[in-house]
Amino acid sequence: MDENVTPTVYYLPGRSGKLTTGLGKGLLDRGVSVVGRETRDVFLKLTFQQQLDTIKTDLLEQFWHEDSKLVAVSYGCYLFLHTQLSSTAFPGKILLLSPVLYGAFSPTVGIGYISSTANKLRQAVEEHQFPSLKQAEIHVGLDDSVSNPEEETSQVKIRVSKVPFWDADTGK
Repeated sequence: MDENVTPTVYYLPGRSGKLTTGLGKGLLDRGVSVVGRETRDVFLKLTFQQQLDTIKTDLLEQFWHEDSKLVAVSYGCYLFLHTQLSSTAFPGKILLLSPVLYGAFSPTVGIGYISSTANKLRQAVEEHQFPSLKQAEIHVGLDDSVSNPEEETSQVKIRVSKVPFWDADTGK
């Protein structure tokens, strides 16, 4: 890779997230060009399918090659994985941080939810219809009480790493 080329990442933050705060800011501070979708305001007013179509169009037009890098956090992971249900496998490198896959439940606070669209993703995985993401990794915090990807991704063969003290809100 040419040393003078600025690396670019397609970034999907968690729900209501910005590209320039939290992890996005951390990437920018390290000289990475951050492109993607803020998951707030106008974007959240789109239907779920419109959100997926918007992301899919971004990826197909600018990032659909093996050298691409995609980073998603929480709800951003959920969106990205749903885009994969209607396309071939994303060819670039993928890092999913504290993903919400089918729903979420926090036993520490006793709050949970399962999205009405979660069953589509679960069904695709269970029926072995989910595309094989060859360059994907999932990282979660050791004490993450919401994301449980090891159980949920065992059938799609995505490597899961548990990271001590990682906070999805701050990216640290």
